[in-house]
Formats: sequence, C-alpha cells, structure tokens
Amino acid sequence: MKQMVKTGFWCLGIMALLVGCSQPPTGTDFFEMDVPTEKTRSIDALNLDNYRSAKQPTIPSVLELPDEPLEKLDLALDQCRALAMENNLDLKVQLYAPTISQESVNAERAKFEASFSANVNYEKRDQATVSVANLEGTQSDSGTVNMGVNIPLQTGGEISFNLADNRTKTNSPDSKLNPYYVNDLSISISQPLLRNAGVRTNTHYIRIAEYNKSISDAQTKLEVISVIAAMDRVYWRLYAAAKQSEVRRQQYELANAQLERAQRFVDAGERSQIEIRRAEAGLAQSLESIIIAENLLRDRQRELKQTVNKPGLEMRGTTAIIPTTEPNPIHYTFDADTLVKQAIENRMEMLKLELEIAKSISSIHYLRNQALPLVSVDYSYSINGLGPTRSDSLDMLGENRFGDHTIGLKLLIPLGNQAAESNLRAAYYSRMQTLASKENRTKMIEVEVLNALDQLESNWQRILAARQSTLLENRLYQAEIREFQNGLSTSTDVLEAQTNFVNAQSTEINAVTEYQIALVDLSYATGTLLGAAQINWNPTAPPLD
Repeated sequence: MKQMVKTGFWCLGIMALLVGCSQPPTGTDFFEMDVPTEKTRSIDALNLDNYRSAKQPTIPSVLELPDEPLEKLDLALDQCRALAMENNLDLKVQLYAPTISQESVNAERAKFEASFSANVNYEKRDQATVSVANLEGTQSDSGTVNMGVNIPLQTGGEISFNLADNRTKTNSPDSKLNPYYVNDLSISISQPLLRNAGVRTNTHYIRIAEYNKSISDAQTKLEVISVIAAMDRVYWRLYAAAKQSEVRRQQYELANAQLERAQRFVDAGERSQIEIRRAEAGLAQSLESIIIAENLLRDRQRELKQTVNKPGLEMRGTTAIIPTTEPNPIHYTFDADTLVKQAIENRMEMLKLELEIAKSISSIHYLRNQALPLVSVDYSYSINGLGPTRSDSLDMLGENRFGDHTIGLKLLIPLGNQAAESNLRAAYYSRMQTLASKENRTKMIEVEVLNALDQLESNWQRILAARQSTLLENRLYQAEIREFQNGLSTSTDVLEAQTNFVNAQSTEINAVTEYQIALVDLSYATGTLLGAAQINWNPTAPPLD
C-alpha cells in the first residue's frame, strides 16, 4: 500500500513539472520585459558642459521662508526647481500613482497564498424506520469539525490537506459503537493539463500588474520632467518680465531727461515752447509702457508662485519674487543623430509603448492558452480512523490501516469556441496597433528634437541680430541727442530714437530668454533636464492608520 502511495505521488510530481512544457514556446511567447528602477526613478541631465567649458553653478538648498511675509524674495532657478519638486500639486497627485500600482502587484501575487478553512456542523435527526412489528423512529445527533489548508500552485493546480473529526450518537440497534468517532486525513491535488496549465499562464496577471506598475513609474517620471521644464519656462518668462520692467523704467527716465533738456533750451530761449509739449507727450507714453510692463510682471510672479506652491508665497501675497539666475547664452554645437538616439532611449513615451507591447505579448500567450480544451486530472488519498473514543479513532488514523485512493480525469471541449478565438484575434490586433503607435511615436520624437534644434539655432541668431540692433539704435539715439543740442533736430526725433533704442533692448531680452526656453524645450524633447545634476524621485507612501 505504501509503495502505491509513493508511486502515485511521484507520478503527480512528474506530471506537475511537465505540464508547463505541454505548450512549446514559439516566437516571442516567453518574452518578458524587466525595467530597472533607475530607468524610471532617475532623470538624466542634458549636461551642457559636454559642449562648452564653463562650469554649472552649484545647486542651492531648498528655500526656508520666515513666518512673516517678505516684501521681496530673491530666488535662483535651482531653488525654484526644488520648491516645485516639493510642493507642486500636480506632482503630489501623480506621486501616489506608483504606490497604488504597487499594491495591485502585491494583490496579484497574493493569489498564490495558502488559505486555511474550517467548518463546524451539528446535526440532529429523527428518521422513521420500518421493523417487522411496527413503525419505529431512529434518533441520532452528530457533530463534525473539518479543517484544511489549500495551496494554489503556479502551475494552475491546487493541493489540499484536510482533517475531519466526526462524533455520532444514535439509538439504532444496528450500531455496534455508540457513540462512535470517525477521523479522516486526506490530501488531494488537482492539476489542469491544457487550459489554465503552466507557470507562465497563471502568472499572466502578475506580469500585467508589474508592467502597469512600470507604466505608472514612467508616467510619474514624465510628470516630474514636465513640472521641472514648466518651472524653467515660467522662471525665464518672469526674468524677461522683470527685465522688461527695468527697460520701461529706463525709458521713462530717458524721457524725463529729454523733458529737462528741452526745458533748459526753452528757458534759454533757444527752443520754442512746443519742444516741452513734445517731451511731455513722450514722457506720458513711457509711463503707459511702465504700467503695462508692471502688470505683466505681476502675472508672471503669480504664475511662478502657482507652480512652486510654497507656503508663504501665496498668489494673493504681496511678496515680489526677484529672479537671480542670469541667462548665459552660449552657442552650442549638437549632433542631431546623437540627440535623436538619446531621445528615443530616454523618452518615457517610448518606454510606455514598449511595456504595452510586452503586455500584449503576455496577453496573446494567455488567450491562446484559454482557447484550449479544459483537461484536468484529480487525485486524492485519504486515511480513515474509527473508534468508540476520539483517541481510538486517532490511533487508527496514525496506523494507516485503511486508505482510499481516487483519481479522476475531467474533459471540457467548447463547441465553436468563438469567444476565445475572437479575444485572441483582438489581442493580436492590439499588438499590431501598439507597434504602429511605437513607430509613429519614434518619428514624432525625431521631429520634436530636430525642431527644437532648429529653434535653438534660430534663437541664437536672434540674439546676435538683437545685440547688433541694440548697439546701432543706442548710437543713433546718442547722435539724435547731439543733433538736438545743436538745434538740428526736435524732441520728437530724440524720443523716436529713444523708443527704438528701448524696443531694441526689449527685443534682445526676449531673444535671450527665448534661447534659454529653447534649451529647456530641447532637453524636454530628449527626455532629460538641463543641468549637471541628476534628479531622483520617490513615490508617496504615507502611513495608514
């Protein structure tokens, strides 16, 4: 008997090992994608030191604000980046997503945890029986306790261990033992052979959850890059607005100087009164320019405050933010092919598509398995014990005198199987669609990088042209002042030359800031950030009460 039991278990063990080989792999059936943590948690930097010799500034620490609101606050670009990473609301929302996705992975893995079960039943019966003489009744009461452990297998099967304890008391004359105890110890295994068989099939949803977790990480990294890039753009727009305000105030001072100059000449009798009126009109126009520039500056400051979301820098507050990081426009020489390759490797959109392809491959294998017939084999072995006391019953159970073997085979073949075949075809079509999306995204990334390079070069040329224009307009303005002093021109000519000079300065400021923003756009197109330091992020996982 013991030899039969050993033989049965050996056969089941071999069957369980071979069941995963019942479907030989073809093509990409066993393709799996493992995304390293640093791929999604670390953001590389587009280190411009590789293209020039100047050093990058050190990164300041995170800003600590005093309790009392400040009249003005000097902020460097890297400080604003740190504040955005710490306080940005969009980023705070996104940082929960990886933690939620990880719990989905944990839930899928927990499906293979063992479970304990227990059943307690009490039954009291009064059954009528017919004897030779008359109609009689047989009373009995019984209590049963059944405990077991079920262990799901990654091969698709299940192993169960059960221990049953039963006590029965009856008034039946046929019962030789009253009360009597019955104990049963059984072990059973059920293993599918085709549908739902194999480790890869039964771990499909774990892989899907892990891929979704990696997609969530990639999406979060993309959000971090977007927030930092948006922070950079907002900062440089604030810098431009601050400089434009200074230029407009300078224009007002120059117009006021012209008014004083005209007043002196009129008082000396060398000019007519109309020169004062012309100078006053120019001064009024410059005042309007200051009002417009100041309003734009306040808008840009609120935009920056909204992005950093730092307590103490509320949008309704009166704290004026002074950008202290100065642009350093330097002409860079980039290799387009290298940047395009780097962008395809770094962009999280490409990683997300690759993970979607991996999901579709796993789904195709799983759905191909689900289209197979359902064939499963069941085997159980039980040991029985019986006695007038529970101790006697358990002793007989330990002696293994009475044992039962049961083996069975189940077969279910779908007729038509249209649903499974349609699901499988849909999975194939979905994979083809994702592959087409990947190719399309590759072309789009290439276009974005090339456009960013062209825009960067164009903005550099704008800087050169604007600087030349500023120099020339300044010379013309100084010449008009001399002409006015010599009585060869009017205040109108001076004010017009002054306006052209100020507008040229404004154009140069815009060109410089747009060049800095173009660098930000280029780094974003390559899936990196500007600077020499790498940025790391971690998901939000607060403790739960």
